[in-house]
Amino acid sequence: MIPDVDNRTMRERMLAGDLYLADDPELGEHLLRAADLMEAYNGSSARDPQLRQRLLEDLLGAVGEGTVIRPPLWVDYGSHIRIGARSFANFGLVALDVASITIGDDVQIGSNVQLMTPTHPVDPELRRAKWEAAKPIVIGDNVWLGSGAIVLAGVTIGENTVVGAGAVVTRDLPANVVAVGNPARVIRTIEPGATEAR
Repeated sequence: MIPDVDNRTMRERMLAGDLYLADDPELGEHLLRAADLMEAYNGSSARDPQLRQRLLEDLLGAVGEGTVIRPPLWVDYGSHIRIGARSFANFGLVALDVASITIGDDVQIGSNVQLMTPTHPVDPELRRAKWEAAKPIVIGDNVWLGSGAIVLAGVTIGENTVVGAGAVVTRDLPANVVAVGNPARVIRTIEPGATEAR
């Protein structure tokens, strides 16, 4: 069953979270722009922080003051990603921003974390016809995503929450908890003043 095609562009359908075709020429141009900026950013020298910061600001929709993302960084469009102030992402962040990705202030992101907004139909005919969609991801303030964590489409993670290394977050997580595993599950609440590191 092919979805009803209305007068919207594929980009408008994509941004609305509806099924769209990714091989659309307008989307292709946006992807190429992001690829050019990613290549420049990932090849930039740590000895030229001003150039690196300028490239990052050109690539992403918004970058807060004092935020650092260590290359390599991989995105689809880049322009749908907003990251707050004083946040840090270590090497190898994959942020596929077919839908919006909103990252708060003071967020710590370990190496090789994946933020995955794309979804694909379960229906085999729709998949064969190359229809896809996406759902936004929201990461609250002061969240810590351990290395190798994967956050799937449509997930919101509440402020101060810690996601263990290698966890796969398939559902929303509340604020002030520790979650681990695949699928990620809450194992405890974070008490104010807790000092131990994991």
